[in-house]
Amino acid sequence: MTTKPLDAAPLAPPPPDTPPDPKPRITLRGSARTARRFQVPRSVRRSAGPVGLVLLWFLTSATGVLPESVLASPVDVLKQAVELTKNGELPSAIAASGRRAATGFLIGATAALALSLLAGLFRLGEDVIDSSMGMFRAIPWVGLIPLFIVWFGIEETPKIALVALGVTYPLYFNIYGGIRSTDAQLVEAARMMGLGRLGLIRYVILPSALPGALVGLRYALSTAWLALVFAEQINADAGLGYLMSNAQQYFRTDIIVLCLAVYAALGLACDFAVRVLSRRLLTWRANFEGEA
Repeated sequence: MTTKPLDAAPLAPPPPDTPPDPKPRITLRGSARTARRFQVPRSVRRSAGPVGLVLLWFLTSATGVLPESVLASPVDVLKQAVELTKNGELPSAIAASGRRAATGFLIGATAALALSLLAGLFRLGEDVIDSSMGMFRAIPWVGLIPLFIVWFGIEETPKIALVALGVTYPLYFNIYGGIRSTDAQLVEAARMMGLGRLGLIRYVILPSALPGALVGLRYALSTAWLALVFAEQINADAGLGYLMSNAQQYFRTDIIVLCLAVYAALGLACDFAVRVLSRRLLTWRANFEGEA
């Protein structure tokens, strides 16, 4: 009995293309954008603290919790600011204080830059200068006021000298630390590429020390205004310290607070200028800016 061979089964047609999933995919982009949209700006968050303190000050003064004999209200301080600005006393006082601060800062910054370069670039300079700067730093510079009066009298010189001394220390130690924190491997690589001493200082060491120098600049500017507060108590005949001394004799807390507010505003303006300068000069350096 012969069997008939079975015909080969036909090949199954290829399956059709899988249709797209009708279910929409869930994405979190919309929620992320929504969260960013309702985020409070940093400028508002940074100003919340000072504004809150001023409001608390106003409320305690208006309700009588804070007597006027202890501290004048913000309204009285603002009135005095308008009055002293109209008669020219406040602008002239700011100009006189600004000249003292600028002159003392330039002298102190020049001395700090020269000393830090000598101590940071040369071992002999470090041995001679750094130990002496560490010793003098332990002396409170405010305590040198009587000695400055003996040396320089009671005119402008002791005021400028006190500001210069207060500026020198933070600038010196930050620039010196920035120079000595330069990566030794980077220095060796620059030498292998043929850079001489001047090129090494210009292209490797000074850029590495720049972040520390800018931090020291911020400290130095704030210290300059702090030193000026003490310096202008030395027989001043002009400036914000002169206004404060006269107001102290007559228990005018509104003028005292106004002068302190001007000191703070000038210090904040200088600090803001250094922050902007740091962003421009350190664009090559990636910094950690905090978590969101």
